[in-house]
Amino acid sequence: MTTATIGFISLGCPKATVDSERILTQLKAEGYVVSDSYADADLVIVNTCGFIESAVAESLEAITEALAENGRVIVTGCLGTRAKELQEQFPQLIAVTGPQDRPAVMAAVHAQAPPAHAPFYQLLPPGGIKLTPRHYAYLKISEGCNHQCTFCIIPSLRGRLVSRQPAAVLAEARALVEAGVRELLVVSQDTSAYGIDSRSRVTPLHEARRAHLTNLTRALGELGAWVRLHYVYPYPHVDELIPLMCEGNLLPYLDVPFQHANSRILRLMKRPASGEDNLERISSWRRACPDLALRSTFIVGFPGETEAEFEELLDFLQAAQLDRVGCFAYSPVAGAVANALPDPLPLAVREARCERLMAVQAEISAQRLTRRIGKRYTVLVDEAVTWGAVARSSAESPGIDGVVRIADAPGLVPGELVEVEITGTDQHDLTARLVSAIPEQ
Repeated sequence: MTTATIGFISLGCPKATVDSERILTQLKAEGYVVSDSYADADLVIVNTCGFIESAVAESLEAITEALAENGRVIVTGCLGTRAKELQEQFPQLIAVTGPQDRPAVMAAVHAQAPPAHAPFYQLLPPGGIKLTPRHYAYLKISEGCNHQCTFCIIPSLRGRLVSRQPAAVLAEARALVEAGVRELLVVSQDTSAYGIDSRSRVTPLHEARRAHLTNLTRALGELGAWVRLHYVYPYPHVDELIPLMCEGNLLPYLDVPFQHANSRILRLMKRPASGEDNLERISSWRRACPDLALRSTFIVGFPGETEAEFEELLDFLQAAQLDRVGCFAYSPVAGAVANALPDPLPLAVREARCERLMAVQAEISAQRLTRRIGKRYTVLVDEAVTWGAVARSSAESPGIDGVVRIADAPGLVPGELVEVEITGTDQHDLTARLVSAIPEQ
């Protein structure tokens, strides 16, 4: 039987990337060839994003292109929850499935191009197929979300929180480390909520083994790789993670989506905590772990946001002194509760506020980077280039933060840990000189 070739397009967030990796792993196990060329593919799978309108537009563009270039297309992912709309707009689609639905995707593939043989899982690399470089990987610890944020439709796309069993997460992490992964990027919709859904199922006898973020991260930290946490809501129990960072079990880095600082806006968003609570928590974290790097995301121009409330957010940034920040001008999302809130702001106002916030944060980030000049850091090499190497310290996550550029450092290879001294900075990135290599443990 001729082996079928499958084209694959992966869009969206790191959680969607993990979904893509799982589908690709299954395809490879069943003998399919994966191609990045439309012309070579027997059919194309598009894993879509459907969270904000710009992501929807990108997904629709990818579907249109795949249909034009190949003609045989399966759509999956978050936008797939709008199957009726997609099938009306693109009646030639082979199939449309929702997120986290690998069985349905594979069933559609089988119907069009039967597998050449039964799955050969033993021929796959440890940890399965990855879309990231060999030395780092995303580790998804749960699916879904229990929050009802008014600007978000993730619960309707991906369902309520379902935490993976600790043993399954640790087994995957161990396989990744054994395959050469040096950094585990822990992701989910709400990483802090890991295990909350399993509390009612735990007896006192099994309490020590229940799913809990502190227990899980402590165990992950013992595997010998960097462990970096993303999408951490500012719950009180996050305080328990800071000692693990001081001890070296976790990287001193937190990605905390505060979203705003004004209490009224946070209530309208149905977000936890308040600006004052978050400032105190940030201060306590930094007192305990001075090397902690913090990044966050914010939404500006939310319906009803006044100029004074926006200014309060700018004041929060000055007080919080966050290392990295992303900002989004509020964008109505089909199906979101916030669409019905009164006093929506004009697009020009929303975009102007986004620019103002990023200008304020650019100065803060530049100042914080300047403070690092002359200090030494352990960095992980991401790329070897003609003039040296591109790397990251514990303060930089791949793809969203800056990098450390090491000049005049021939021979460095991706995945290598080295010690550097910071020599300079621009608005986003650092420059450094190589001090020494770090022997593998």
